[in-house]
Amino acid sequence: MNLLDLFRASSIPVLKVLLVTGLGSYLARDRVDILGDDARKHLNNIVFFVFSPALVSSNLAKTITYDSMVKLWFMPINILLTFIIGTILGWGVIQITRTPPHLRGLVTGCCAAGNLGNLLLIIIPAVCKERASPFGNADVCYEHGMAYASLSMAIGAIYLWSYVYNIVRVSSSKSSNEVKASDLSVTICHRIDLRISLLYVTRCIYLQMEIMILTSEKSIQVSVAAKIKRQLETLVEKMNVKRLFAPSTMGAIAGFVVGLVPQIRKLLIGDAAPLRVIQDTALLLGDGAIPAITLIMGGNLIKGLKGSGIQKSVIFCILAVRYVALPLTGIAVVKGALRFGLIHDDPLYLFVLLLQFSLPPAMNIGTMTQLFAVGESECSVIMLWCYTLASVSLTLWSTVFLWLVS
Repeated sequence: MNLLDLFRASSIPVLKVLLVTGLGSYLARDRVDILGDDARKHLNNIVFFVFSPALVSSNLAKTITYDSMVKLWFMPINILLTFIIGTILGWGVIQITRTPPHLRGLVTGCCAAGNLGNLLLIIIPAVCKERASPFGNADVCYEHGMAYASLSMAIGAIYLWSYVYNIVRVSSSKSSNEVKASDLSVTICHRIDLRISLLYVTRCIYLQMEIMILTSEKSIQVSVAAKIKRQLETLVEKMNVKRLFAPSTMGAIAGFVVGLVPQIRKLLIGDAAPLRVIQDTALLLGDGAIPAITLIMGGNLIKGLKGSGIQKSVIFCILAVRYVALPLTGIAVVKGALRFGLIHDDPLYLFVLLLQFSLPPAMNIGTMTQLFAVGESECSVIMLWCYTLASVSLTLWSTVFLWLVS
C-alpha cells in the first residue's frame, strides 16, 4: 500500500468529522439559531444520559469477552500514560508562558486529556470502511474497532472526571479565594471613614500586620506531614464521586458485565438470544450518539470566534503539546511496549493506541469550565484552534500511524 492510499484512507474520516462539525457551527449561528445555547444544552443532556451510555454498553457487550480483555489489558495503562505525560508537559507550558492562576487547571487539562471517545467512534469505523485500509475485512474491523473505541471512551471518562475534573476544580477554587480576599481588603478600605485620623489608620495597619505575622508563625509550626494529610483529606472529601459514575461509566460497567458473564451474554447477544431486542434497542440508540456529539462540538466552537484575552503563546504551546510532543511520545511508548511483548501485534489495536496520543483536547473540559465559571471564553478559543488544526494534524498522524502498523 503506497503513501497516497494511506493518506486518502486517513483523510476521509477527518473530513467527515469536519463537515458535521461545520454544520453544527452553522446551525448554532445567531442568524440560524437552530442549535442555540438551549438546544445544545438539551441535546447534550440526551447524549450524556441516553446516547453515549447506550453506545458504550452495546458495543462493549457485543465484543468484549474474557479472552479479549486479556489482550486489551494495556489500553488502560496507555491512556493513563497520555494523561501523565500530558500533565507533565502542561506544567512545562504553565512555567514557560507564566499562565495566570485561574487558567492553570484549564491548560493542564487541555494538555492531559484527549478526546478519547467521540473522535475514535467516528474515525475508526470510517477507516475500516475505506478500501485502502490495512485492517482486512471491513465488518470484522468495524466490530473490533468499535470495541476498542468504546473501551477507550469508558476509561477516558473515568480518568477525565476523577483526575482532570479535580485539577480544574482546585485551580478555580484557588482563583476564587484570591478574588474573595481581594474583595474583602477593598471593602475594609472603603469602610474607613476618610475623616478618621491618621493615628487610627496607622493603628489599624499595625494590627493587621500583627495578625499576619501571628498567622504565618502558626502555619510554620504545622508539620509538613500534617499539611499533606489535610490536603489528602480535603481532596477525598471534595472529590465528586457522582462524576466517577457518570452514565457512560455505568454503561461501560453494564457492557463489561454482559460481555464477561456467559449466562447473561447468552440471554442478550446473538441471533438466537431470547432478550436480543434489548441489545438491538441499545445499538439503535447508540447510533445517534456520533452525529449528535459532533453537532454539539461544532456548536460549542462558535463561541471561540468571539475571542478572549488568552495569550497566544499559551495556545501555541498547547497545540505543540497535543500535536507534536504527545504523538512522538506515543510512538516511543507503543513501539517499546510491542518490543517487550506487552501488547500483541494487531495492526488495528496498535493504531488505536497510537491515535490516543494525537487527539485534540476533550470537549468535556468546556463543561467543567462552565460548571466552575472559570475560563469559559478562554476554553472556547483553545478548542476552536485545536479542533480547527485537528483536521490537518489527525490526517498527517493517521497516515504515519497507518504506515507504521501496516
